[in-house]
Amino acid sequence: MSSDDRSNVPVPRDRREAVREKAQQVQARHARAGRIRLVALVTSGVVVVGAVVAGVVFAVSSSTSQLQLSPRGESDGGFAITSVDGVALGSATIPDTVATPQAEETEEEAVPSPTPTSASTADIRIYVDYLAPGAQQFELANAQQLSNWVTKEAATLSYYPVAMLTAKSNGTKYSLRAAGAAACVATFSPEKVFAFNHALLVEQPDANSDGLSDDELATLAETAGVSEPKKVRSCIEDGDYMTWAKSTTDEAVAGIPDTDGLTLTGTPMILVNGQQYQGALDDPKEFAQFVLTTSSDAYYRTPTPTPSTTP
Repeated sequence: MSSDDRSNVPVPRDRREAVREKAQQVQARHARAGRIRLVALVTSGVVVVGAVVAGVVFAVSSSTSQLQLSPRGESDGGFAITSVDGVALGSATIPDTVATPQAEETEEEAVPSPTPTSASTADIRIYVDYLAPGAQQFELANAQQLSNWVTKEAATLSYYPVAMLTAKSNGTKYSLRAAGAAACVATFSPEKVFAFNHALLVEQPDANSDGLSDDELATLAETAGVSEPKKVRSCIEDGDYMTWAKSTTDEAVAGIPDTDGLTLTGTPMILVNGQQYQGALDDPKEFAQFVLTTSSDAYYRTPTPTPSTTP
């Protein structure tokens, strides 16, 4: 009698089902692990994309806010001079006859000299890059008579800071930073624009040098006597108006308002009643004669009312 009891031994079919069930369990575990990894990857991807989108939105909004930031009191990129105080210009005697152009006299009839009017007052606009040697030449030669004319209301004067030579300062963008600094002074201390403009040109750095640092620009503004030095320093060091300076430079290169098709091709560019001065930058007498002639022409181009006659 055999003692071999096979009642507890699984038949081959049972073994196959057991193996299949085991394989299904392993496959299910792998599937769950795969889903977990997929969820983790998707979640991290969403976080990364969200961060990128947030960064782009921040960058765009920051750029937009910079473009919308304009200095106070500017008009077509320029600042009207309201005061010439605080600048030591020496005691040179400069002709101040701009406001009273002399009419020619003939032997037969003497024409009376016209009195100063808005037509004969010179409107002087100066586009200045603070790294341009010619801008320094013109300032040093003409600052005294410009100051005299503004004081005596013989002329209106506006400065237009531009950045034509931004690439000429070893990558520090000095022209752009200096133009932005002038806008900071105009915003927080407009009465010192003339003084700061003069100081920037007196202390003009050499071309192809690093130029003045932001700290030095702010210190120069303080030396010029700005009324709100902390705000001016913060504005300069933060570069608040550099984007504005770049934009106004591009606009001037495209076309200068109130002129007969003039565009900015170099600095300094000096306009008197819309006409460009092309004489010697270091000759104040030649410039004074140009201003006198241009103002006289403006006076005589002004229509004179015809008196009505009574029968």
